[in-house]
Amino acid sequence: MSEVYRPIDIARQLGLSTSALRHYESWGVVPLPSRSASGYRQYTNEHLAWFRCLRALNDGFGMKIACDTLILLQTGKAEEAMWLVNEQQAKLHQDKAAADRTRQLLMQLETDELDGVKLKPYMSIGEAAELAGVAPSAIRHWEKEGLIQPVRSPDNGYRRYTPLQLRQILLIRTLRTTIFFLDGMKEIVQLMGTRGVEHAIKGTEHALETIGARIKRQFVGIHELVLLCRELKLM
Repeated sequence: MSEVYRPIDIARQLGLSTSALRHYESWGVVPLPSRSASGYRQYTNEHLAWFRCLRALNDGFGMKIACDTLILLQTGKAEEAMWLVNEQQAKLHQDKAAADRTRQLLMQLETDELDGVKLKPYMSIGEAAELAGVAPSAIRHWEKEGLIQPVRSPDNGYRRYTPLQLRQILLIRTLRTTIFFLDGMKEIVQLMGTRGVEHAIKGTEHALETIGARIKRQFVGIHELVLLCRELKLM
């Protein structure tokens, strides 16, 4: 016979509040418990597995993915649920690859030369575009996005780019299509502009540490998902 738990028993085991348990039930992400003759909720080992899985998935993937995953399980779609979390892991892997490339590129940009050419203290937008291998219109767009802030010539007001800003352009050019760029690259580029390449490298290394911690939490969530599927005899 399955063990019976009170709401406070589940809450204490998982470090949650009893009101949180009721919220999850109202969202439809965990099955409703039976009631005692006096109307109190009665949870089973299966409910405990649902709540464990929800908490772990939320920690690794966020509440939306956690809820979507468990709703799929409630209709017996274990394979779809697993593909859903796998998709999130694939995105995290892309983030890591982009962050790795960012760090490598930043390490290469610490010198005052580019491909053996000594960089001038100031460059026109045309010169910067040619060195970076991008169109001047792209540089103007990144300026509008707040990624680059060129100085202006006191003589004619034209844009002038420093070697540091050229490195920013190279960094944006390399990583602009990646998920990491969309989510976190602006912070790295701005850090590079305000505090230099060394601090941008440290920022990227911090991002890699964050990604590393997240993959560990995700695997804990996947472990609880497998345990729940076995409890439900879905695998």
